[in-house]
Amino acid sequence: MANAASGMAVSDECKLKFLELKAKRNYRFIVFKIENQEVVVDKVGSPEETYDDFTASLPPDECRYAVFDFDFTTIENVQKSKIFFIAWAPDISKVRHKMVYASSKDRFKRELDGIQVELQATDPSEMSIDIIKGRAI
Repeated sequence: MANAASGMAVSDECKLKFLELKAKRNYRFIVFKIENQEVVVDKVGSPEETYDDFTASLPPDECRYAVFDFDFTTIENVQKSKIFFIAWAPDISKVRHKMVYASSKDRFKRELDGIQVELQATDPSEMSIDIIKGRAI
């Protein structure tokens, strides 16, 4: 079903992979891209992969959406997890791509029920592990 505002559809695979990340914890992260007017899965990371593996999977010059399942320990020593939605729009990506990703983001995010923290980043420093930790707690 295409979104009237942006003309963007979301593939069923996106929703299924997200449900698997959320419910079964089959993945550490999922990277999505827009291809032929549809949001599709670009890459998935196994549960053993790290945040560094995730950031390395984002292209330096192209926009992407991503979800990352971040595990952390609270000050009370309790294991927790938060699902981050990251809108990756590097400064050097094409203006048209940035506009398409920006106009489709809210519609796509609504398809992924269970996002707990949203982050927008234009360069790696805006989504460092320290920022992720700070937003999780």
